[in-house]
Amino acid sequence: MTSDRPWLGPIELEILRSALTAVAAEMDVTVWRTSRSTIVRELLDYSTAVFDRDGYNITQSARIPQHLNSMGFGFRTIVERFLPLDQWRDGDVVISNDPYCGGQHLPDLLAFRPVFSNGERVAVVGTLCHHLDMGGLAAGSYAATATEIFQEGIRIPPLRLYEAGALNEAVLALIKQNVRKPELFWGDLQAQLASLAVGEAKMQGLVARYGVPTIVAACAEILDSSERAMRAMIAAMPDGRYTFEDFIDDDGIEDRPIRIHAAIDIRGDAMTVDLSGSDHQATGPVNATLASSASAVCYSVIACADETVAANAGCYRPIKLLAPEGTVVNARHPAPVAHRMVTSHRLANVLLGALHKAAPDRIPAAYYGVSYTCTFQSIDASGERRVLVEIEIGGGGGHPREDGANAYSLGMHNNANIPVEMIESERHISVLRYGLIPDSGGAGRRRGGLGLFREWRVDCAEALFTASLERFKFRPFGLAGGGAARPGSLTLIRGNDRQALPSKVNNLRLRQGDVIRLETSGGGGFGDPAERPVAEVERDAQLGYVSRQAVERDYLARRRVSA
Repeated sequence: MTSDRPWLGPIELEILRSALTAVAAEMDVTVWRTSRSTIVRELLDYSTAVFDRDGYNITQSARIPQHLNSMGFGFRTIVERFLPLDQWRDGDVVISNDPYCGGQHLPDLLAFRPVFSNGERVAVVGTLCHHLDMGGLAAGSYAATATEIFQEGIRIPPLRLYEAGALNEAVLALIKQNVRKPELFWGDLQAQLASLAVGEAKMQGLVARYGVPTIVAACAEILDSSERAMRAMIAAMPDGRYTFEDFIDDDGIEDRPIRIHAAIDIRGDAMTVDLSGSDHQATGPVNATLASSASAVCYSVIACADETVAANAGCYRPIKLLAPEGTVVNARHPAPVAHRMVTSHRLANVLLGALHKAAPDRIPAAYYGVSYTCTFQSIDASGERRVLVEIEIGGGGGHPREDGANAYSLGMHNNANIPVEMIESERHISVLRYGLIPDSGGAGRRRGGLGLFREWRVDCAEALFTASLERFKFRPFGLAGGGAARPGSLTLIRGNDRQALPSKVNNLRLRQGDVIRLETSGGGGFGDPAERPVAEVERDAQLGYVSRQAVERDYLARRRVSA
């Protein structure tokens, strides 16, 4: 702590840390209560955060890891390359969704508002919402066959939507003209703006109570304390170079696997993550920007901590990232990036696989490792079009101390379930079946969690279906002798016919009565299946998690061999 900072004892610092976290949490609740689309209101695909006056993330709400670890990257890119902070004024709101201006993919819209006190900037508040649609080749802006970002939707460079409190009507009109559901877009954007207003008001209240110097000092010490905690965590791990790799099925355009490779060097209290062994950027839209990949790195390192480390810009300081431009983990413009979560999830799996070698008692086997994104654009007899974006999940990997979670949102996202009733009341889609898939988790001393199945039926004249899925070929891996999980699958059911679909589908035309069935992968197993207690195996069978055939094949037969 520098000598010119006001002194803050541990109690005072914790009070201020909690107060700043409460600001982000109240912003979070504001988005939830005022948003319009199901992807924000029900799926909860949004995040909120508070930044210090220099634009470094201080605290955030408990929402989407992929968003939270990248909002700071996006904000720093905006102020360093486009709109320096000394040009921001009271009442400004700056927005952007451009992946090549610090963002991730076009549906994710960043919005930031500065907080001033007597003309002095003291903080910045920010929100990120996944909007239902931003235009492009496919509804939801998830074109599975895009080969350049220009096909994925409208790109918004960093610009002022509000300038000194005045709305730029022309910018808003331009955006609304290029999205499929402008009323829902504007409703969700207004939720973001309301959240920013709440954040500003709450920060003004803290400044009025504690004063600018104390708030500024608290922010600096919060960052420093997170850095110290992260360095201590890294220092407790053995020095060495730890590598791991896995493969993406394909990019939807070329039928070839895509390598994701990580080499993690730990030296003392610092860590270097080298992703240069990953493949060249893909033709199709599975590429990730550096913001997305850096987010996966930060998430993975924090996830392996044995003590709580507050996620903010301070804890990222000891981590150096090497990711050459032009690779699938740091795509070069104008590569398509709509499905960047394919690479982000797989990168998280790979990084945790490498870190398992340094911390074998803390790292689980691979979770399902993909956002199972399915988009329906239903079209009724009158021509009215409605958009549904579903993001499904799978099973968690077995952990050294417990089984993997069944059908639970893990890793880089933290999405909730869209209630079936909400889907059926607002769209021309019915959900016929929804449940767990037996035998989908990997066998192990700690069993992998189960994936799920979901079936959607088209009830209107026609619909267009787009999907960006993964883990159909390369299954979630086990660790320490555990088995891999069952892969996912996608099926079109038309009458008595069943047609297997690939993992990437773009604007497949459906007709009334058609059914789409998705099966997601489970999580990998951890440890030798022969070591799983018989009582736990029997319990799995009684609950329907594991079939009797799998009990014999994966557990009892192995136990006899090992004996």
